[in-house]
Amino acid sequence: MKGFNLTEIALKNKSLVYYFIIVTFIMGIFSYEKLGRMEDPDFVIRQMVVSVAWPGASAREVEEQVTDKLEKKLQDIPGLDYLESKSYPGKAVIYVTLVEDFPKESIKSSWFNARNLVNDIKVDLPEGVVGPFFNDSFDDVFGSIYALTGDGYSYEEMRVEAERIRRTLLNLNNVKKVELIGEQPEKIYVEVETSKLAQLGISPDLIASVLKNQNAMNPAGMVETQTDDVYMRVTGQFDSVEAIQNLAIRANGKTFRLGDIATVERKYVEPAEPKMYFNGHPAIGIALSMSEGGNILKLGDDLSKTVDQISKDLPLGLELNQVSNQPKVVKNSIGEFVRTLLEAIAIVLLVSFLSLGVRTGLVVAGCIPLVIAGVFLAMYMLNISLHKVSLGALIIALGLLVDDAIIAVEMMAVKLEQGYERFEAACYAYTVTAVPMLTGTLITCAGFIPVGFSKGMSAEFTSSLFPVISIALIISWIVSVMVAPLFGYYLIRVKVHQEDKDPYQSKFYKFFRNLLTWCLRHRVLVIGCTIICFIGSIGLLKLVKQEFFPPSTRPEIIVSLTLPEGASMKATDMTANRFAAMLDGLDGIENYSYYAGEGSPRFVLTMTPELPATNFAQFIVVAKDNEAREKLIAKFQQSFSEEFSNVIGNIRLIQTGPPAEYPVMFRVSGYEHEKVREIADEVSNIMVTNDKVKEVKFNWKEKSKVMHLDLDQDKLRNLGIDAKTFSLSLQTQLSGAAIAEYYEGDKTVDIVFRMSSDARGDLSKIKDMPIYIGNRYVPLEQIAKVSYSAEDGKIARRDLKPAITLGANIIDGVTGNDVANEILQKIKGLQDNLPPGYTIESAGALESSDKSIEFMMVPIPAMIIVIITLLMFQLKRMSLMFITLMTAPLGIIGVATSMLITNQSMGFVAELGVLALSGMIIRNSVILIDQIEKHIADGEDPWHAIIDSAILRFRPIMLTAAAAILGMIPLMRSNFWGPMAVAIAGGLFCATVLTLLVLPTMYAAWFKVKEENE
Repeated sequence: MKGFNLTEIALKNKSLVYYFIIVTFIMGIFSYEKLGRMEDPDFVIRQMVVSVAWPGASAREVEEQVTDKLEKKLQDIPGLDYLESKSYPGKAVIYVTLVEDFPKESIKSSWFNARNLVNDIKVDLPEGVVGPFFNDSFDDVFGSIYALTGDGYSYEEMRVEAERIRRTLLNLNNVKKVELIGEQPEKIYVEVETSKLAQLGISPDLIASVLKNQNAMNPAGMVETQTDDVYMRVTGQFDSVEAIQNLAIRANGKTFRLGDIATVERKYVEPAEPKMYFNGHPAIGIALSMSEGGNILKLGDDLSKTVDQISKDLPLGLELNQVSNQPKVVKNSIGEFVRTLLEAIAIVLLVSFLSLGVRTGLVVAGCIPLVIAGVFLAMYMLNISLHKVSLGALIIALGLLVDDAIIAVEMMAVKLEQGYERFEAACYAYTVTAVPMLTGTLITCAGFIPVGFSKGMSAEFTSSLFPVISIALIISWIVSVMVAPLFGYYLIRVKVHQEDKDPYQSKFYKFFRNLLTWCLRHRVLVIGCTIICFIGSIGLLKLVKQEFFPPSTRPEIIVSLTLPEGASMKATDMTANRFAAMLDGLDGIENYSYYAGEGSPRFVLTMTPELPATNFAQFIVVAKDNEAREKLIAKFQQSFSEEFSNVIGNIRLIQTGPPAEYPVMFRVSGYEHEKVREIADEVSNIMVTNDKVKEVKFNWKEKSKVMHLDLDQDKLRNLGIDAKTFSLSLQTQLSGAAIAEYYEGDKTVDIVFRMSSDARGDLSKIKDMPIYIGNRYVPLEQIAKVSYSAEDGKIARRDLKPAITLGANIIDGVTGNDVANEILQKIKGLQDNLPPGYTIESAGALESSDKSIEFMMVPIPAMIIVIITLLMFQLKRMSLMFITLMTAPLGIIGVATSMLITNQSMGFVAELGVLALSGMIIRNSVILIDQIEKHIADGEDPWHAIIDSAILRFRPIMLTAAAAILGMIPLMRSNFWGPMAVAIAGGLFCATVLTLLVLPTMYAAWFKVKEENE
C-alpha cells in the first residue's frame, strides 16, 4: 500500500470525510430506532406434531396398530433427525424432528411431504381412527398472555367476553395469532333413568333416534318462480333447553314429554377440558403471538393502550390481568445491556485517557460512537435485531474496535514526539501500521468463523456474533486509518523530545528490556516452562465445570406436577388447587398462573410446551426478585417431599439456550418393553448412587388401572346382541354419546345422551349397572365377568423402539453436564454388555452439548486455513507463520486459571470465546513479528531487532489488551456472557504477557539468534 495511503486521502479531503461522518451518525441513529427488539435471538424449532385418535383402544393397541404404521411412513421424510412418540389409551402423539442443519427455507416443504406420506397410509389404519392431525406451528411464541377472571362469572360468560377481546387484539399491527386458553365447552346432557325406561318399556335407542331426527339440518326444497328462488324453511329445531325438554316421545301407543322421563341440563363438558387459573381464580387465557419481523416494543405500546381501553369497558367484576409481558421483558433486557454497553464504553475511554492522555484519548473517544453508529446501520441493512446476543457481541467488539485506533494514534503521537510534522506523522502511522492492523483485524474476525458458519440450534442462537463483531472490527479499521488521523491532526499535542533523549529509556522500559534479555538468554528454560504451563492448563480445564447453557435470570419458576398414569382430570385439578392454596400463603410471589390438564403456552422460545394430559399440571410462578426465587424453589422442593409425595414434581427455570426438562437425562431404548424397563431400572440404580443426584424420574414406566369385562359370548348371541352394540351401549351409559347438535349464534353445542347412573363415579357399582338388551334391562354381571388388572397408560418410543427417558435434578453448586458425565462413566460397563438393539444414551443438555460441539468443529479447518492464508500474505514466510500460530494456544493457560478462580462453567458460549481468543492473540503476534522484520530489514542485527521491536510495540499491545480485557468486566456480571468474558479476559491477559516475552524467545530460538555485543 505504499502508493495508496488512505490517511493521506482523508487529510487531503477533510470535508468529504466529515460529510460521511455526519451521514453515518444520522443513519446510525435512525437505524437504532428502527432495529427489531427481542430478548433472545430467533432460532427455528424444526419440529412438527402429528396427533391421532383411536377411541376404545389400549395404549399397546394404539402403539402397534397406529403409531408404528405412521412412524414407519414418516421415516421417509427428507432431513429427518428422529421420531418420538407417546401412545396413550385411545390416542397417540408423534413428534417429527428434522436435523438441526436442515435449511430453513425447506422446512415447510418437508412438513408438506409429511402430510402427504401420512395421508397415503390412512387407508391402512384401523377402522375408527380419527385423524391424523398436524401442527407445524409448534414453535409459535405467545409472548403476551392475559388472564380474564371474574368472581361470580361462569366460564361461558368469561369466554364470550374473551372472544370479544380476542377479535379486538387481532386488529392490531404485528399481531399474528390470538388464541383462547382454558375454555370449557358446553354440552346439553340428556340423562335418562334406566328404572323409568324399564317401567315404560322405552328403548334408549328410540329416544336417541327421536332427538337426532328432530334437530337434523335437512333441506326442505326450493320453489323457483318467474322472478325468485324461494327456499322452504321448516321449524321444529331446538331453540332452547326447554324445547328439548318438551320434545314428544311416542312409545307403546303412548306419548311422553322428554322432560318427564329424563333430566335435560346444559352444563360444562365432563370430564373437564384443560383449565387455566390466575392467582388461584378460574380464568380464560388470551395468548397473543407476534408476526415475524415485528417490533415487539411497538407491539407492547399498542397492547398497553388497547388493553387499558378494554379494561375500562369490561363489565363490573371482570378483570384482565397480564400473565406474560414479553415486551416489558425485552425492554428491560435491552435496557440492561445498553447500560452494560455504556459501562464498557466508559471503561475503554478511561483506559484511553489514562494511558494516552486527554487529547490523544479524545481521538479514540471520538471513534467509538462513529463505529457503533456504523454497526447499527449495518445491522439494520442485514436485518439483525437488538437482543441478548447482538448486544453482547457489540460489547465484546467494543474492547477490540479501539485497538486499531489506539495503535494508529499512538504511532502518530510517537512520531510527533520525534519531531515529525502532523501530516507526515499521520501518513507514516498508516504506512507502518495499516497493513498489519488490517491483517490482525481479519484474523480476529476469522476467529469467529466457527460461530458464524457452524450449523445446529445452538449456533443458530448465537449466529449474530460473527457478523456484528466482524462489521465492528472492519469499520473500526477504516475509522482508525481515515478518521482517527483526522481527529488527531487537530487534537494531539505533544512535546518534541530532544534528540539525545530516548523515550524508551525510562525505568520501566529498562526493567522490561532486562527481563526480555534474560528470557532470550535462557530460551530453553522459558520455552520449557511455557510448555509445562500449557500442558498443566489442559489438565486444569478438566477441573472446570461443564454447563451447556446457564439458566436464565428471569423471575419465572416453572413447576410441573405429574400424577400417576391414568389419574383423572378431576384428581389433577384438585391437586393443582391444593398446590395453589399453598402458594397463597407465601411471600415473594408477584403472581402465578397454572394450567390443569396441559402445560403453559410457549411464552418464550426456549421452553417446550406440554401437550394435553389428564395427569399433568403446570405452574408459572413469577417471583419478585432472584433472592425470592431461590427461597420459593427451596419451599417447593420441601412441599413435594412432605405434602405432595404422590406427585412427580419438577422445578426448573427458563433456559438461555435449547431447553432440557432435567439437568441430567439418559435414554434407554430397545425392542421389548419389559427389557427396556429392566435396563432403565439398572440405570436408575446407578444414578442414585451419585450423591449429587436428588431423585430419578421416568418419563413412563408405571401402569394404569383397567377394568376387564369378560363377555359371555353365548349369552350375548342368545339375546341378539354383539360385542360392538354392547360396547356402544356401555359407552352411552358411562360417558354418553353425542347424538345431535344445538345451534346458538356462532356456537354449536353437542346434545349428549347418557343414562343416569351412580356407577359413573363408583367402580364397585359397575357390576350392578343395568344394560339394555333387546326389550329389557339386565345387570352387567349377568353377561360379563368383571376383573381388574393394569396396563400401560403411556408408551414412549424413539425411532420406532420403546424408549424410557430418565431425568434427575441435582444439588446446588454442581452442573448437569458434570454429573451426567460422572454417571456415564459408571454405566459404561452396563452399556458394553447390552443385548443387540438396546442402547443407553445421554439425553437432554449433554446430548445437545455434544451435538453442538460436533457442529462447531466442522468450520474450524476453514478458520485455520483463513488465518494461515492471512498470515502468509502478511509475513510471507512459512517459518514466521508457524511461530505466530504457536502463540494461539497460549491463551489456554489464562483461560483455565481464570475459569477456576471465578468458578465459571465451560459451556457453549465460553467455548466460542476460546476459539475467538486465538484470533485476538495472533493479531498481537502479527504486529510484533512484523515489527521485528521491519527492524531487520532496516539493517539492525536480529538480537537488538527483537528487543527493540518488543519495547516499541509494548505500549500499543498492552493498551489494546487492557482495553479488551477491561471492556469485558461489565459482561462478567451477565449470567449468559459471564463465562465467555472471563475466558477471553483471562486468556488474553496471560497470552499478552507471553506474547511480549515468549514470542520473542521463540523467534530467537527458531532462527538461532545470538546475542550481539553492544
